[in-house]
Amino acid sequence: MTENRSDEVARGRPREHRNPLPGLPDLRRVGANPDFWYPVALSRGVRSGRVAATAFAGERIALFRGRSGAVHALEDRCAHRQVPLSMGVVDGETLRCCYHAWAYRGDGRISQIPYLSKGDGRPPRGVRAYPVREAYGLVFVFPGDPEKAAVTPLPDVPGFASSKYRTMTFSRTVRCHYSFMHENLLDMNHQFLHRGVVGRLQPKLLAYESGPRSVEARYLFTHTGGKRNRSAGLLAAEGIGGRASSDVMTIRTEYPYQTLDLVPEKADHPALRLWAVYVPEDAEQRTCHAYGLLMIEKPRISAALHVAWPFIRHFTERVFAEDRMAVEAEQRAWDEQGEDRNHEVFSLILDVRDVLRTNGVPLGPAATANARACDTRACDDLVP
Repeated sequence: MTENRSDEVARGRPREHRNPLPGLPDLRRVGANPDFWYPVALSRGVRSGRVAATAFAGERIALFRGRSGAVHALEDRCAHRQVPLSMGVVDGETLRCCYHAWAYRGDGRISQIPYLSKGDGRPPRGVRAYPVREAYGLVFVFPGDPEKAAVTPLPDVPGFASSKYRTMTFSRTVRCHYSFMHENLLDMNHQFLHRGVVGRLQPKLLAYESGPRSVEARYLFTHTGGKRNRSAGLLAAEGIGGRASSDVMTIRTEYPYQTLDLVPEKADHPALRLWAVYVPEDAEQRTCHAYGLLMIEKPRISAALHVAWPFIRHFTERVFAEDRMAVEAEQRAWDEQGEDRNHEVFSLILDVRDVLRTNGVPLGPAATANARACDTRACDDLVP
């Protein structure tokens, strides 16, 4: 059931302050639920006849594109000597290990062991194959229960296929637990962090709703002073930073994805749309890969957006760099303290924490707020 917080927000009375309770799982020890489609590579990064190495939550995956153009995803190890298959060679619709040339089909089964004859017995079953699909210029895999893949839809990305928008794709590694990224985007009260890029912006939370798998917030943004960034104005059709106007921004966590829509003043549709997901890379899930699709409305003179594109890219990279600096600092603090000591006062973020915690999966026996020390080896892996 969805819970509307508009009255509470309007009265300016936050919900009761909540911090991690004894026995409640520490959110930073909650893993991403694998029973969803996650992007693990850009489509253009998996070239025909080539292999690409990627990972999901410590599971190493080898992607390869066969002669037919289809992408396959296999466990990144040869069943023979455990050598990474990502070091191998594509041969038609098979992937050969670089060591002894064992050949694997896209379903993970071994199709040939060159030095064995048919009378030498059946070969091993092979390696795990992941369900894989391509959409939105991304390669998605389903790392969870493969029987659920067929009935689990790919994420919906409104605006991607529309001729009214041009899409900018982002792919960046961030050294933090994925939950920090959800909190960062959903909590727009951190605009002070970006004061040197966008000037002074005043966000006002209009309302928000929470459900079992989602949290959606609506903000009103007003530029109140400071240097206005022209690229920000171009992003929002002369909205944020472009002129003295108010823009409505809607941000939604729909587990495990996030979206953002920005509607400038007096407009009836978004000038900017963002879809994002944060894919854990390591087994401890203290590093994630952020994939984003930023859809920007084309102006009447389409050439203007083409000219502005490099400047918009530079602007967004500056904002992302500042956000990355902050969330990686949060992760380092968690690593040093070994537990979540945050004193959160914003009810919206308390709700999204609940959504991430209840929809995620435990990382292991240490996944409680009572754990007082982080794994030294795992923490050392993340030292920049």
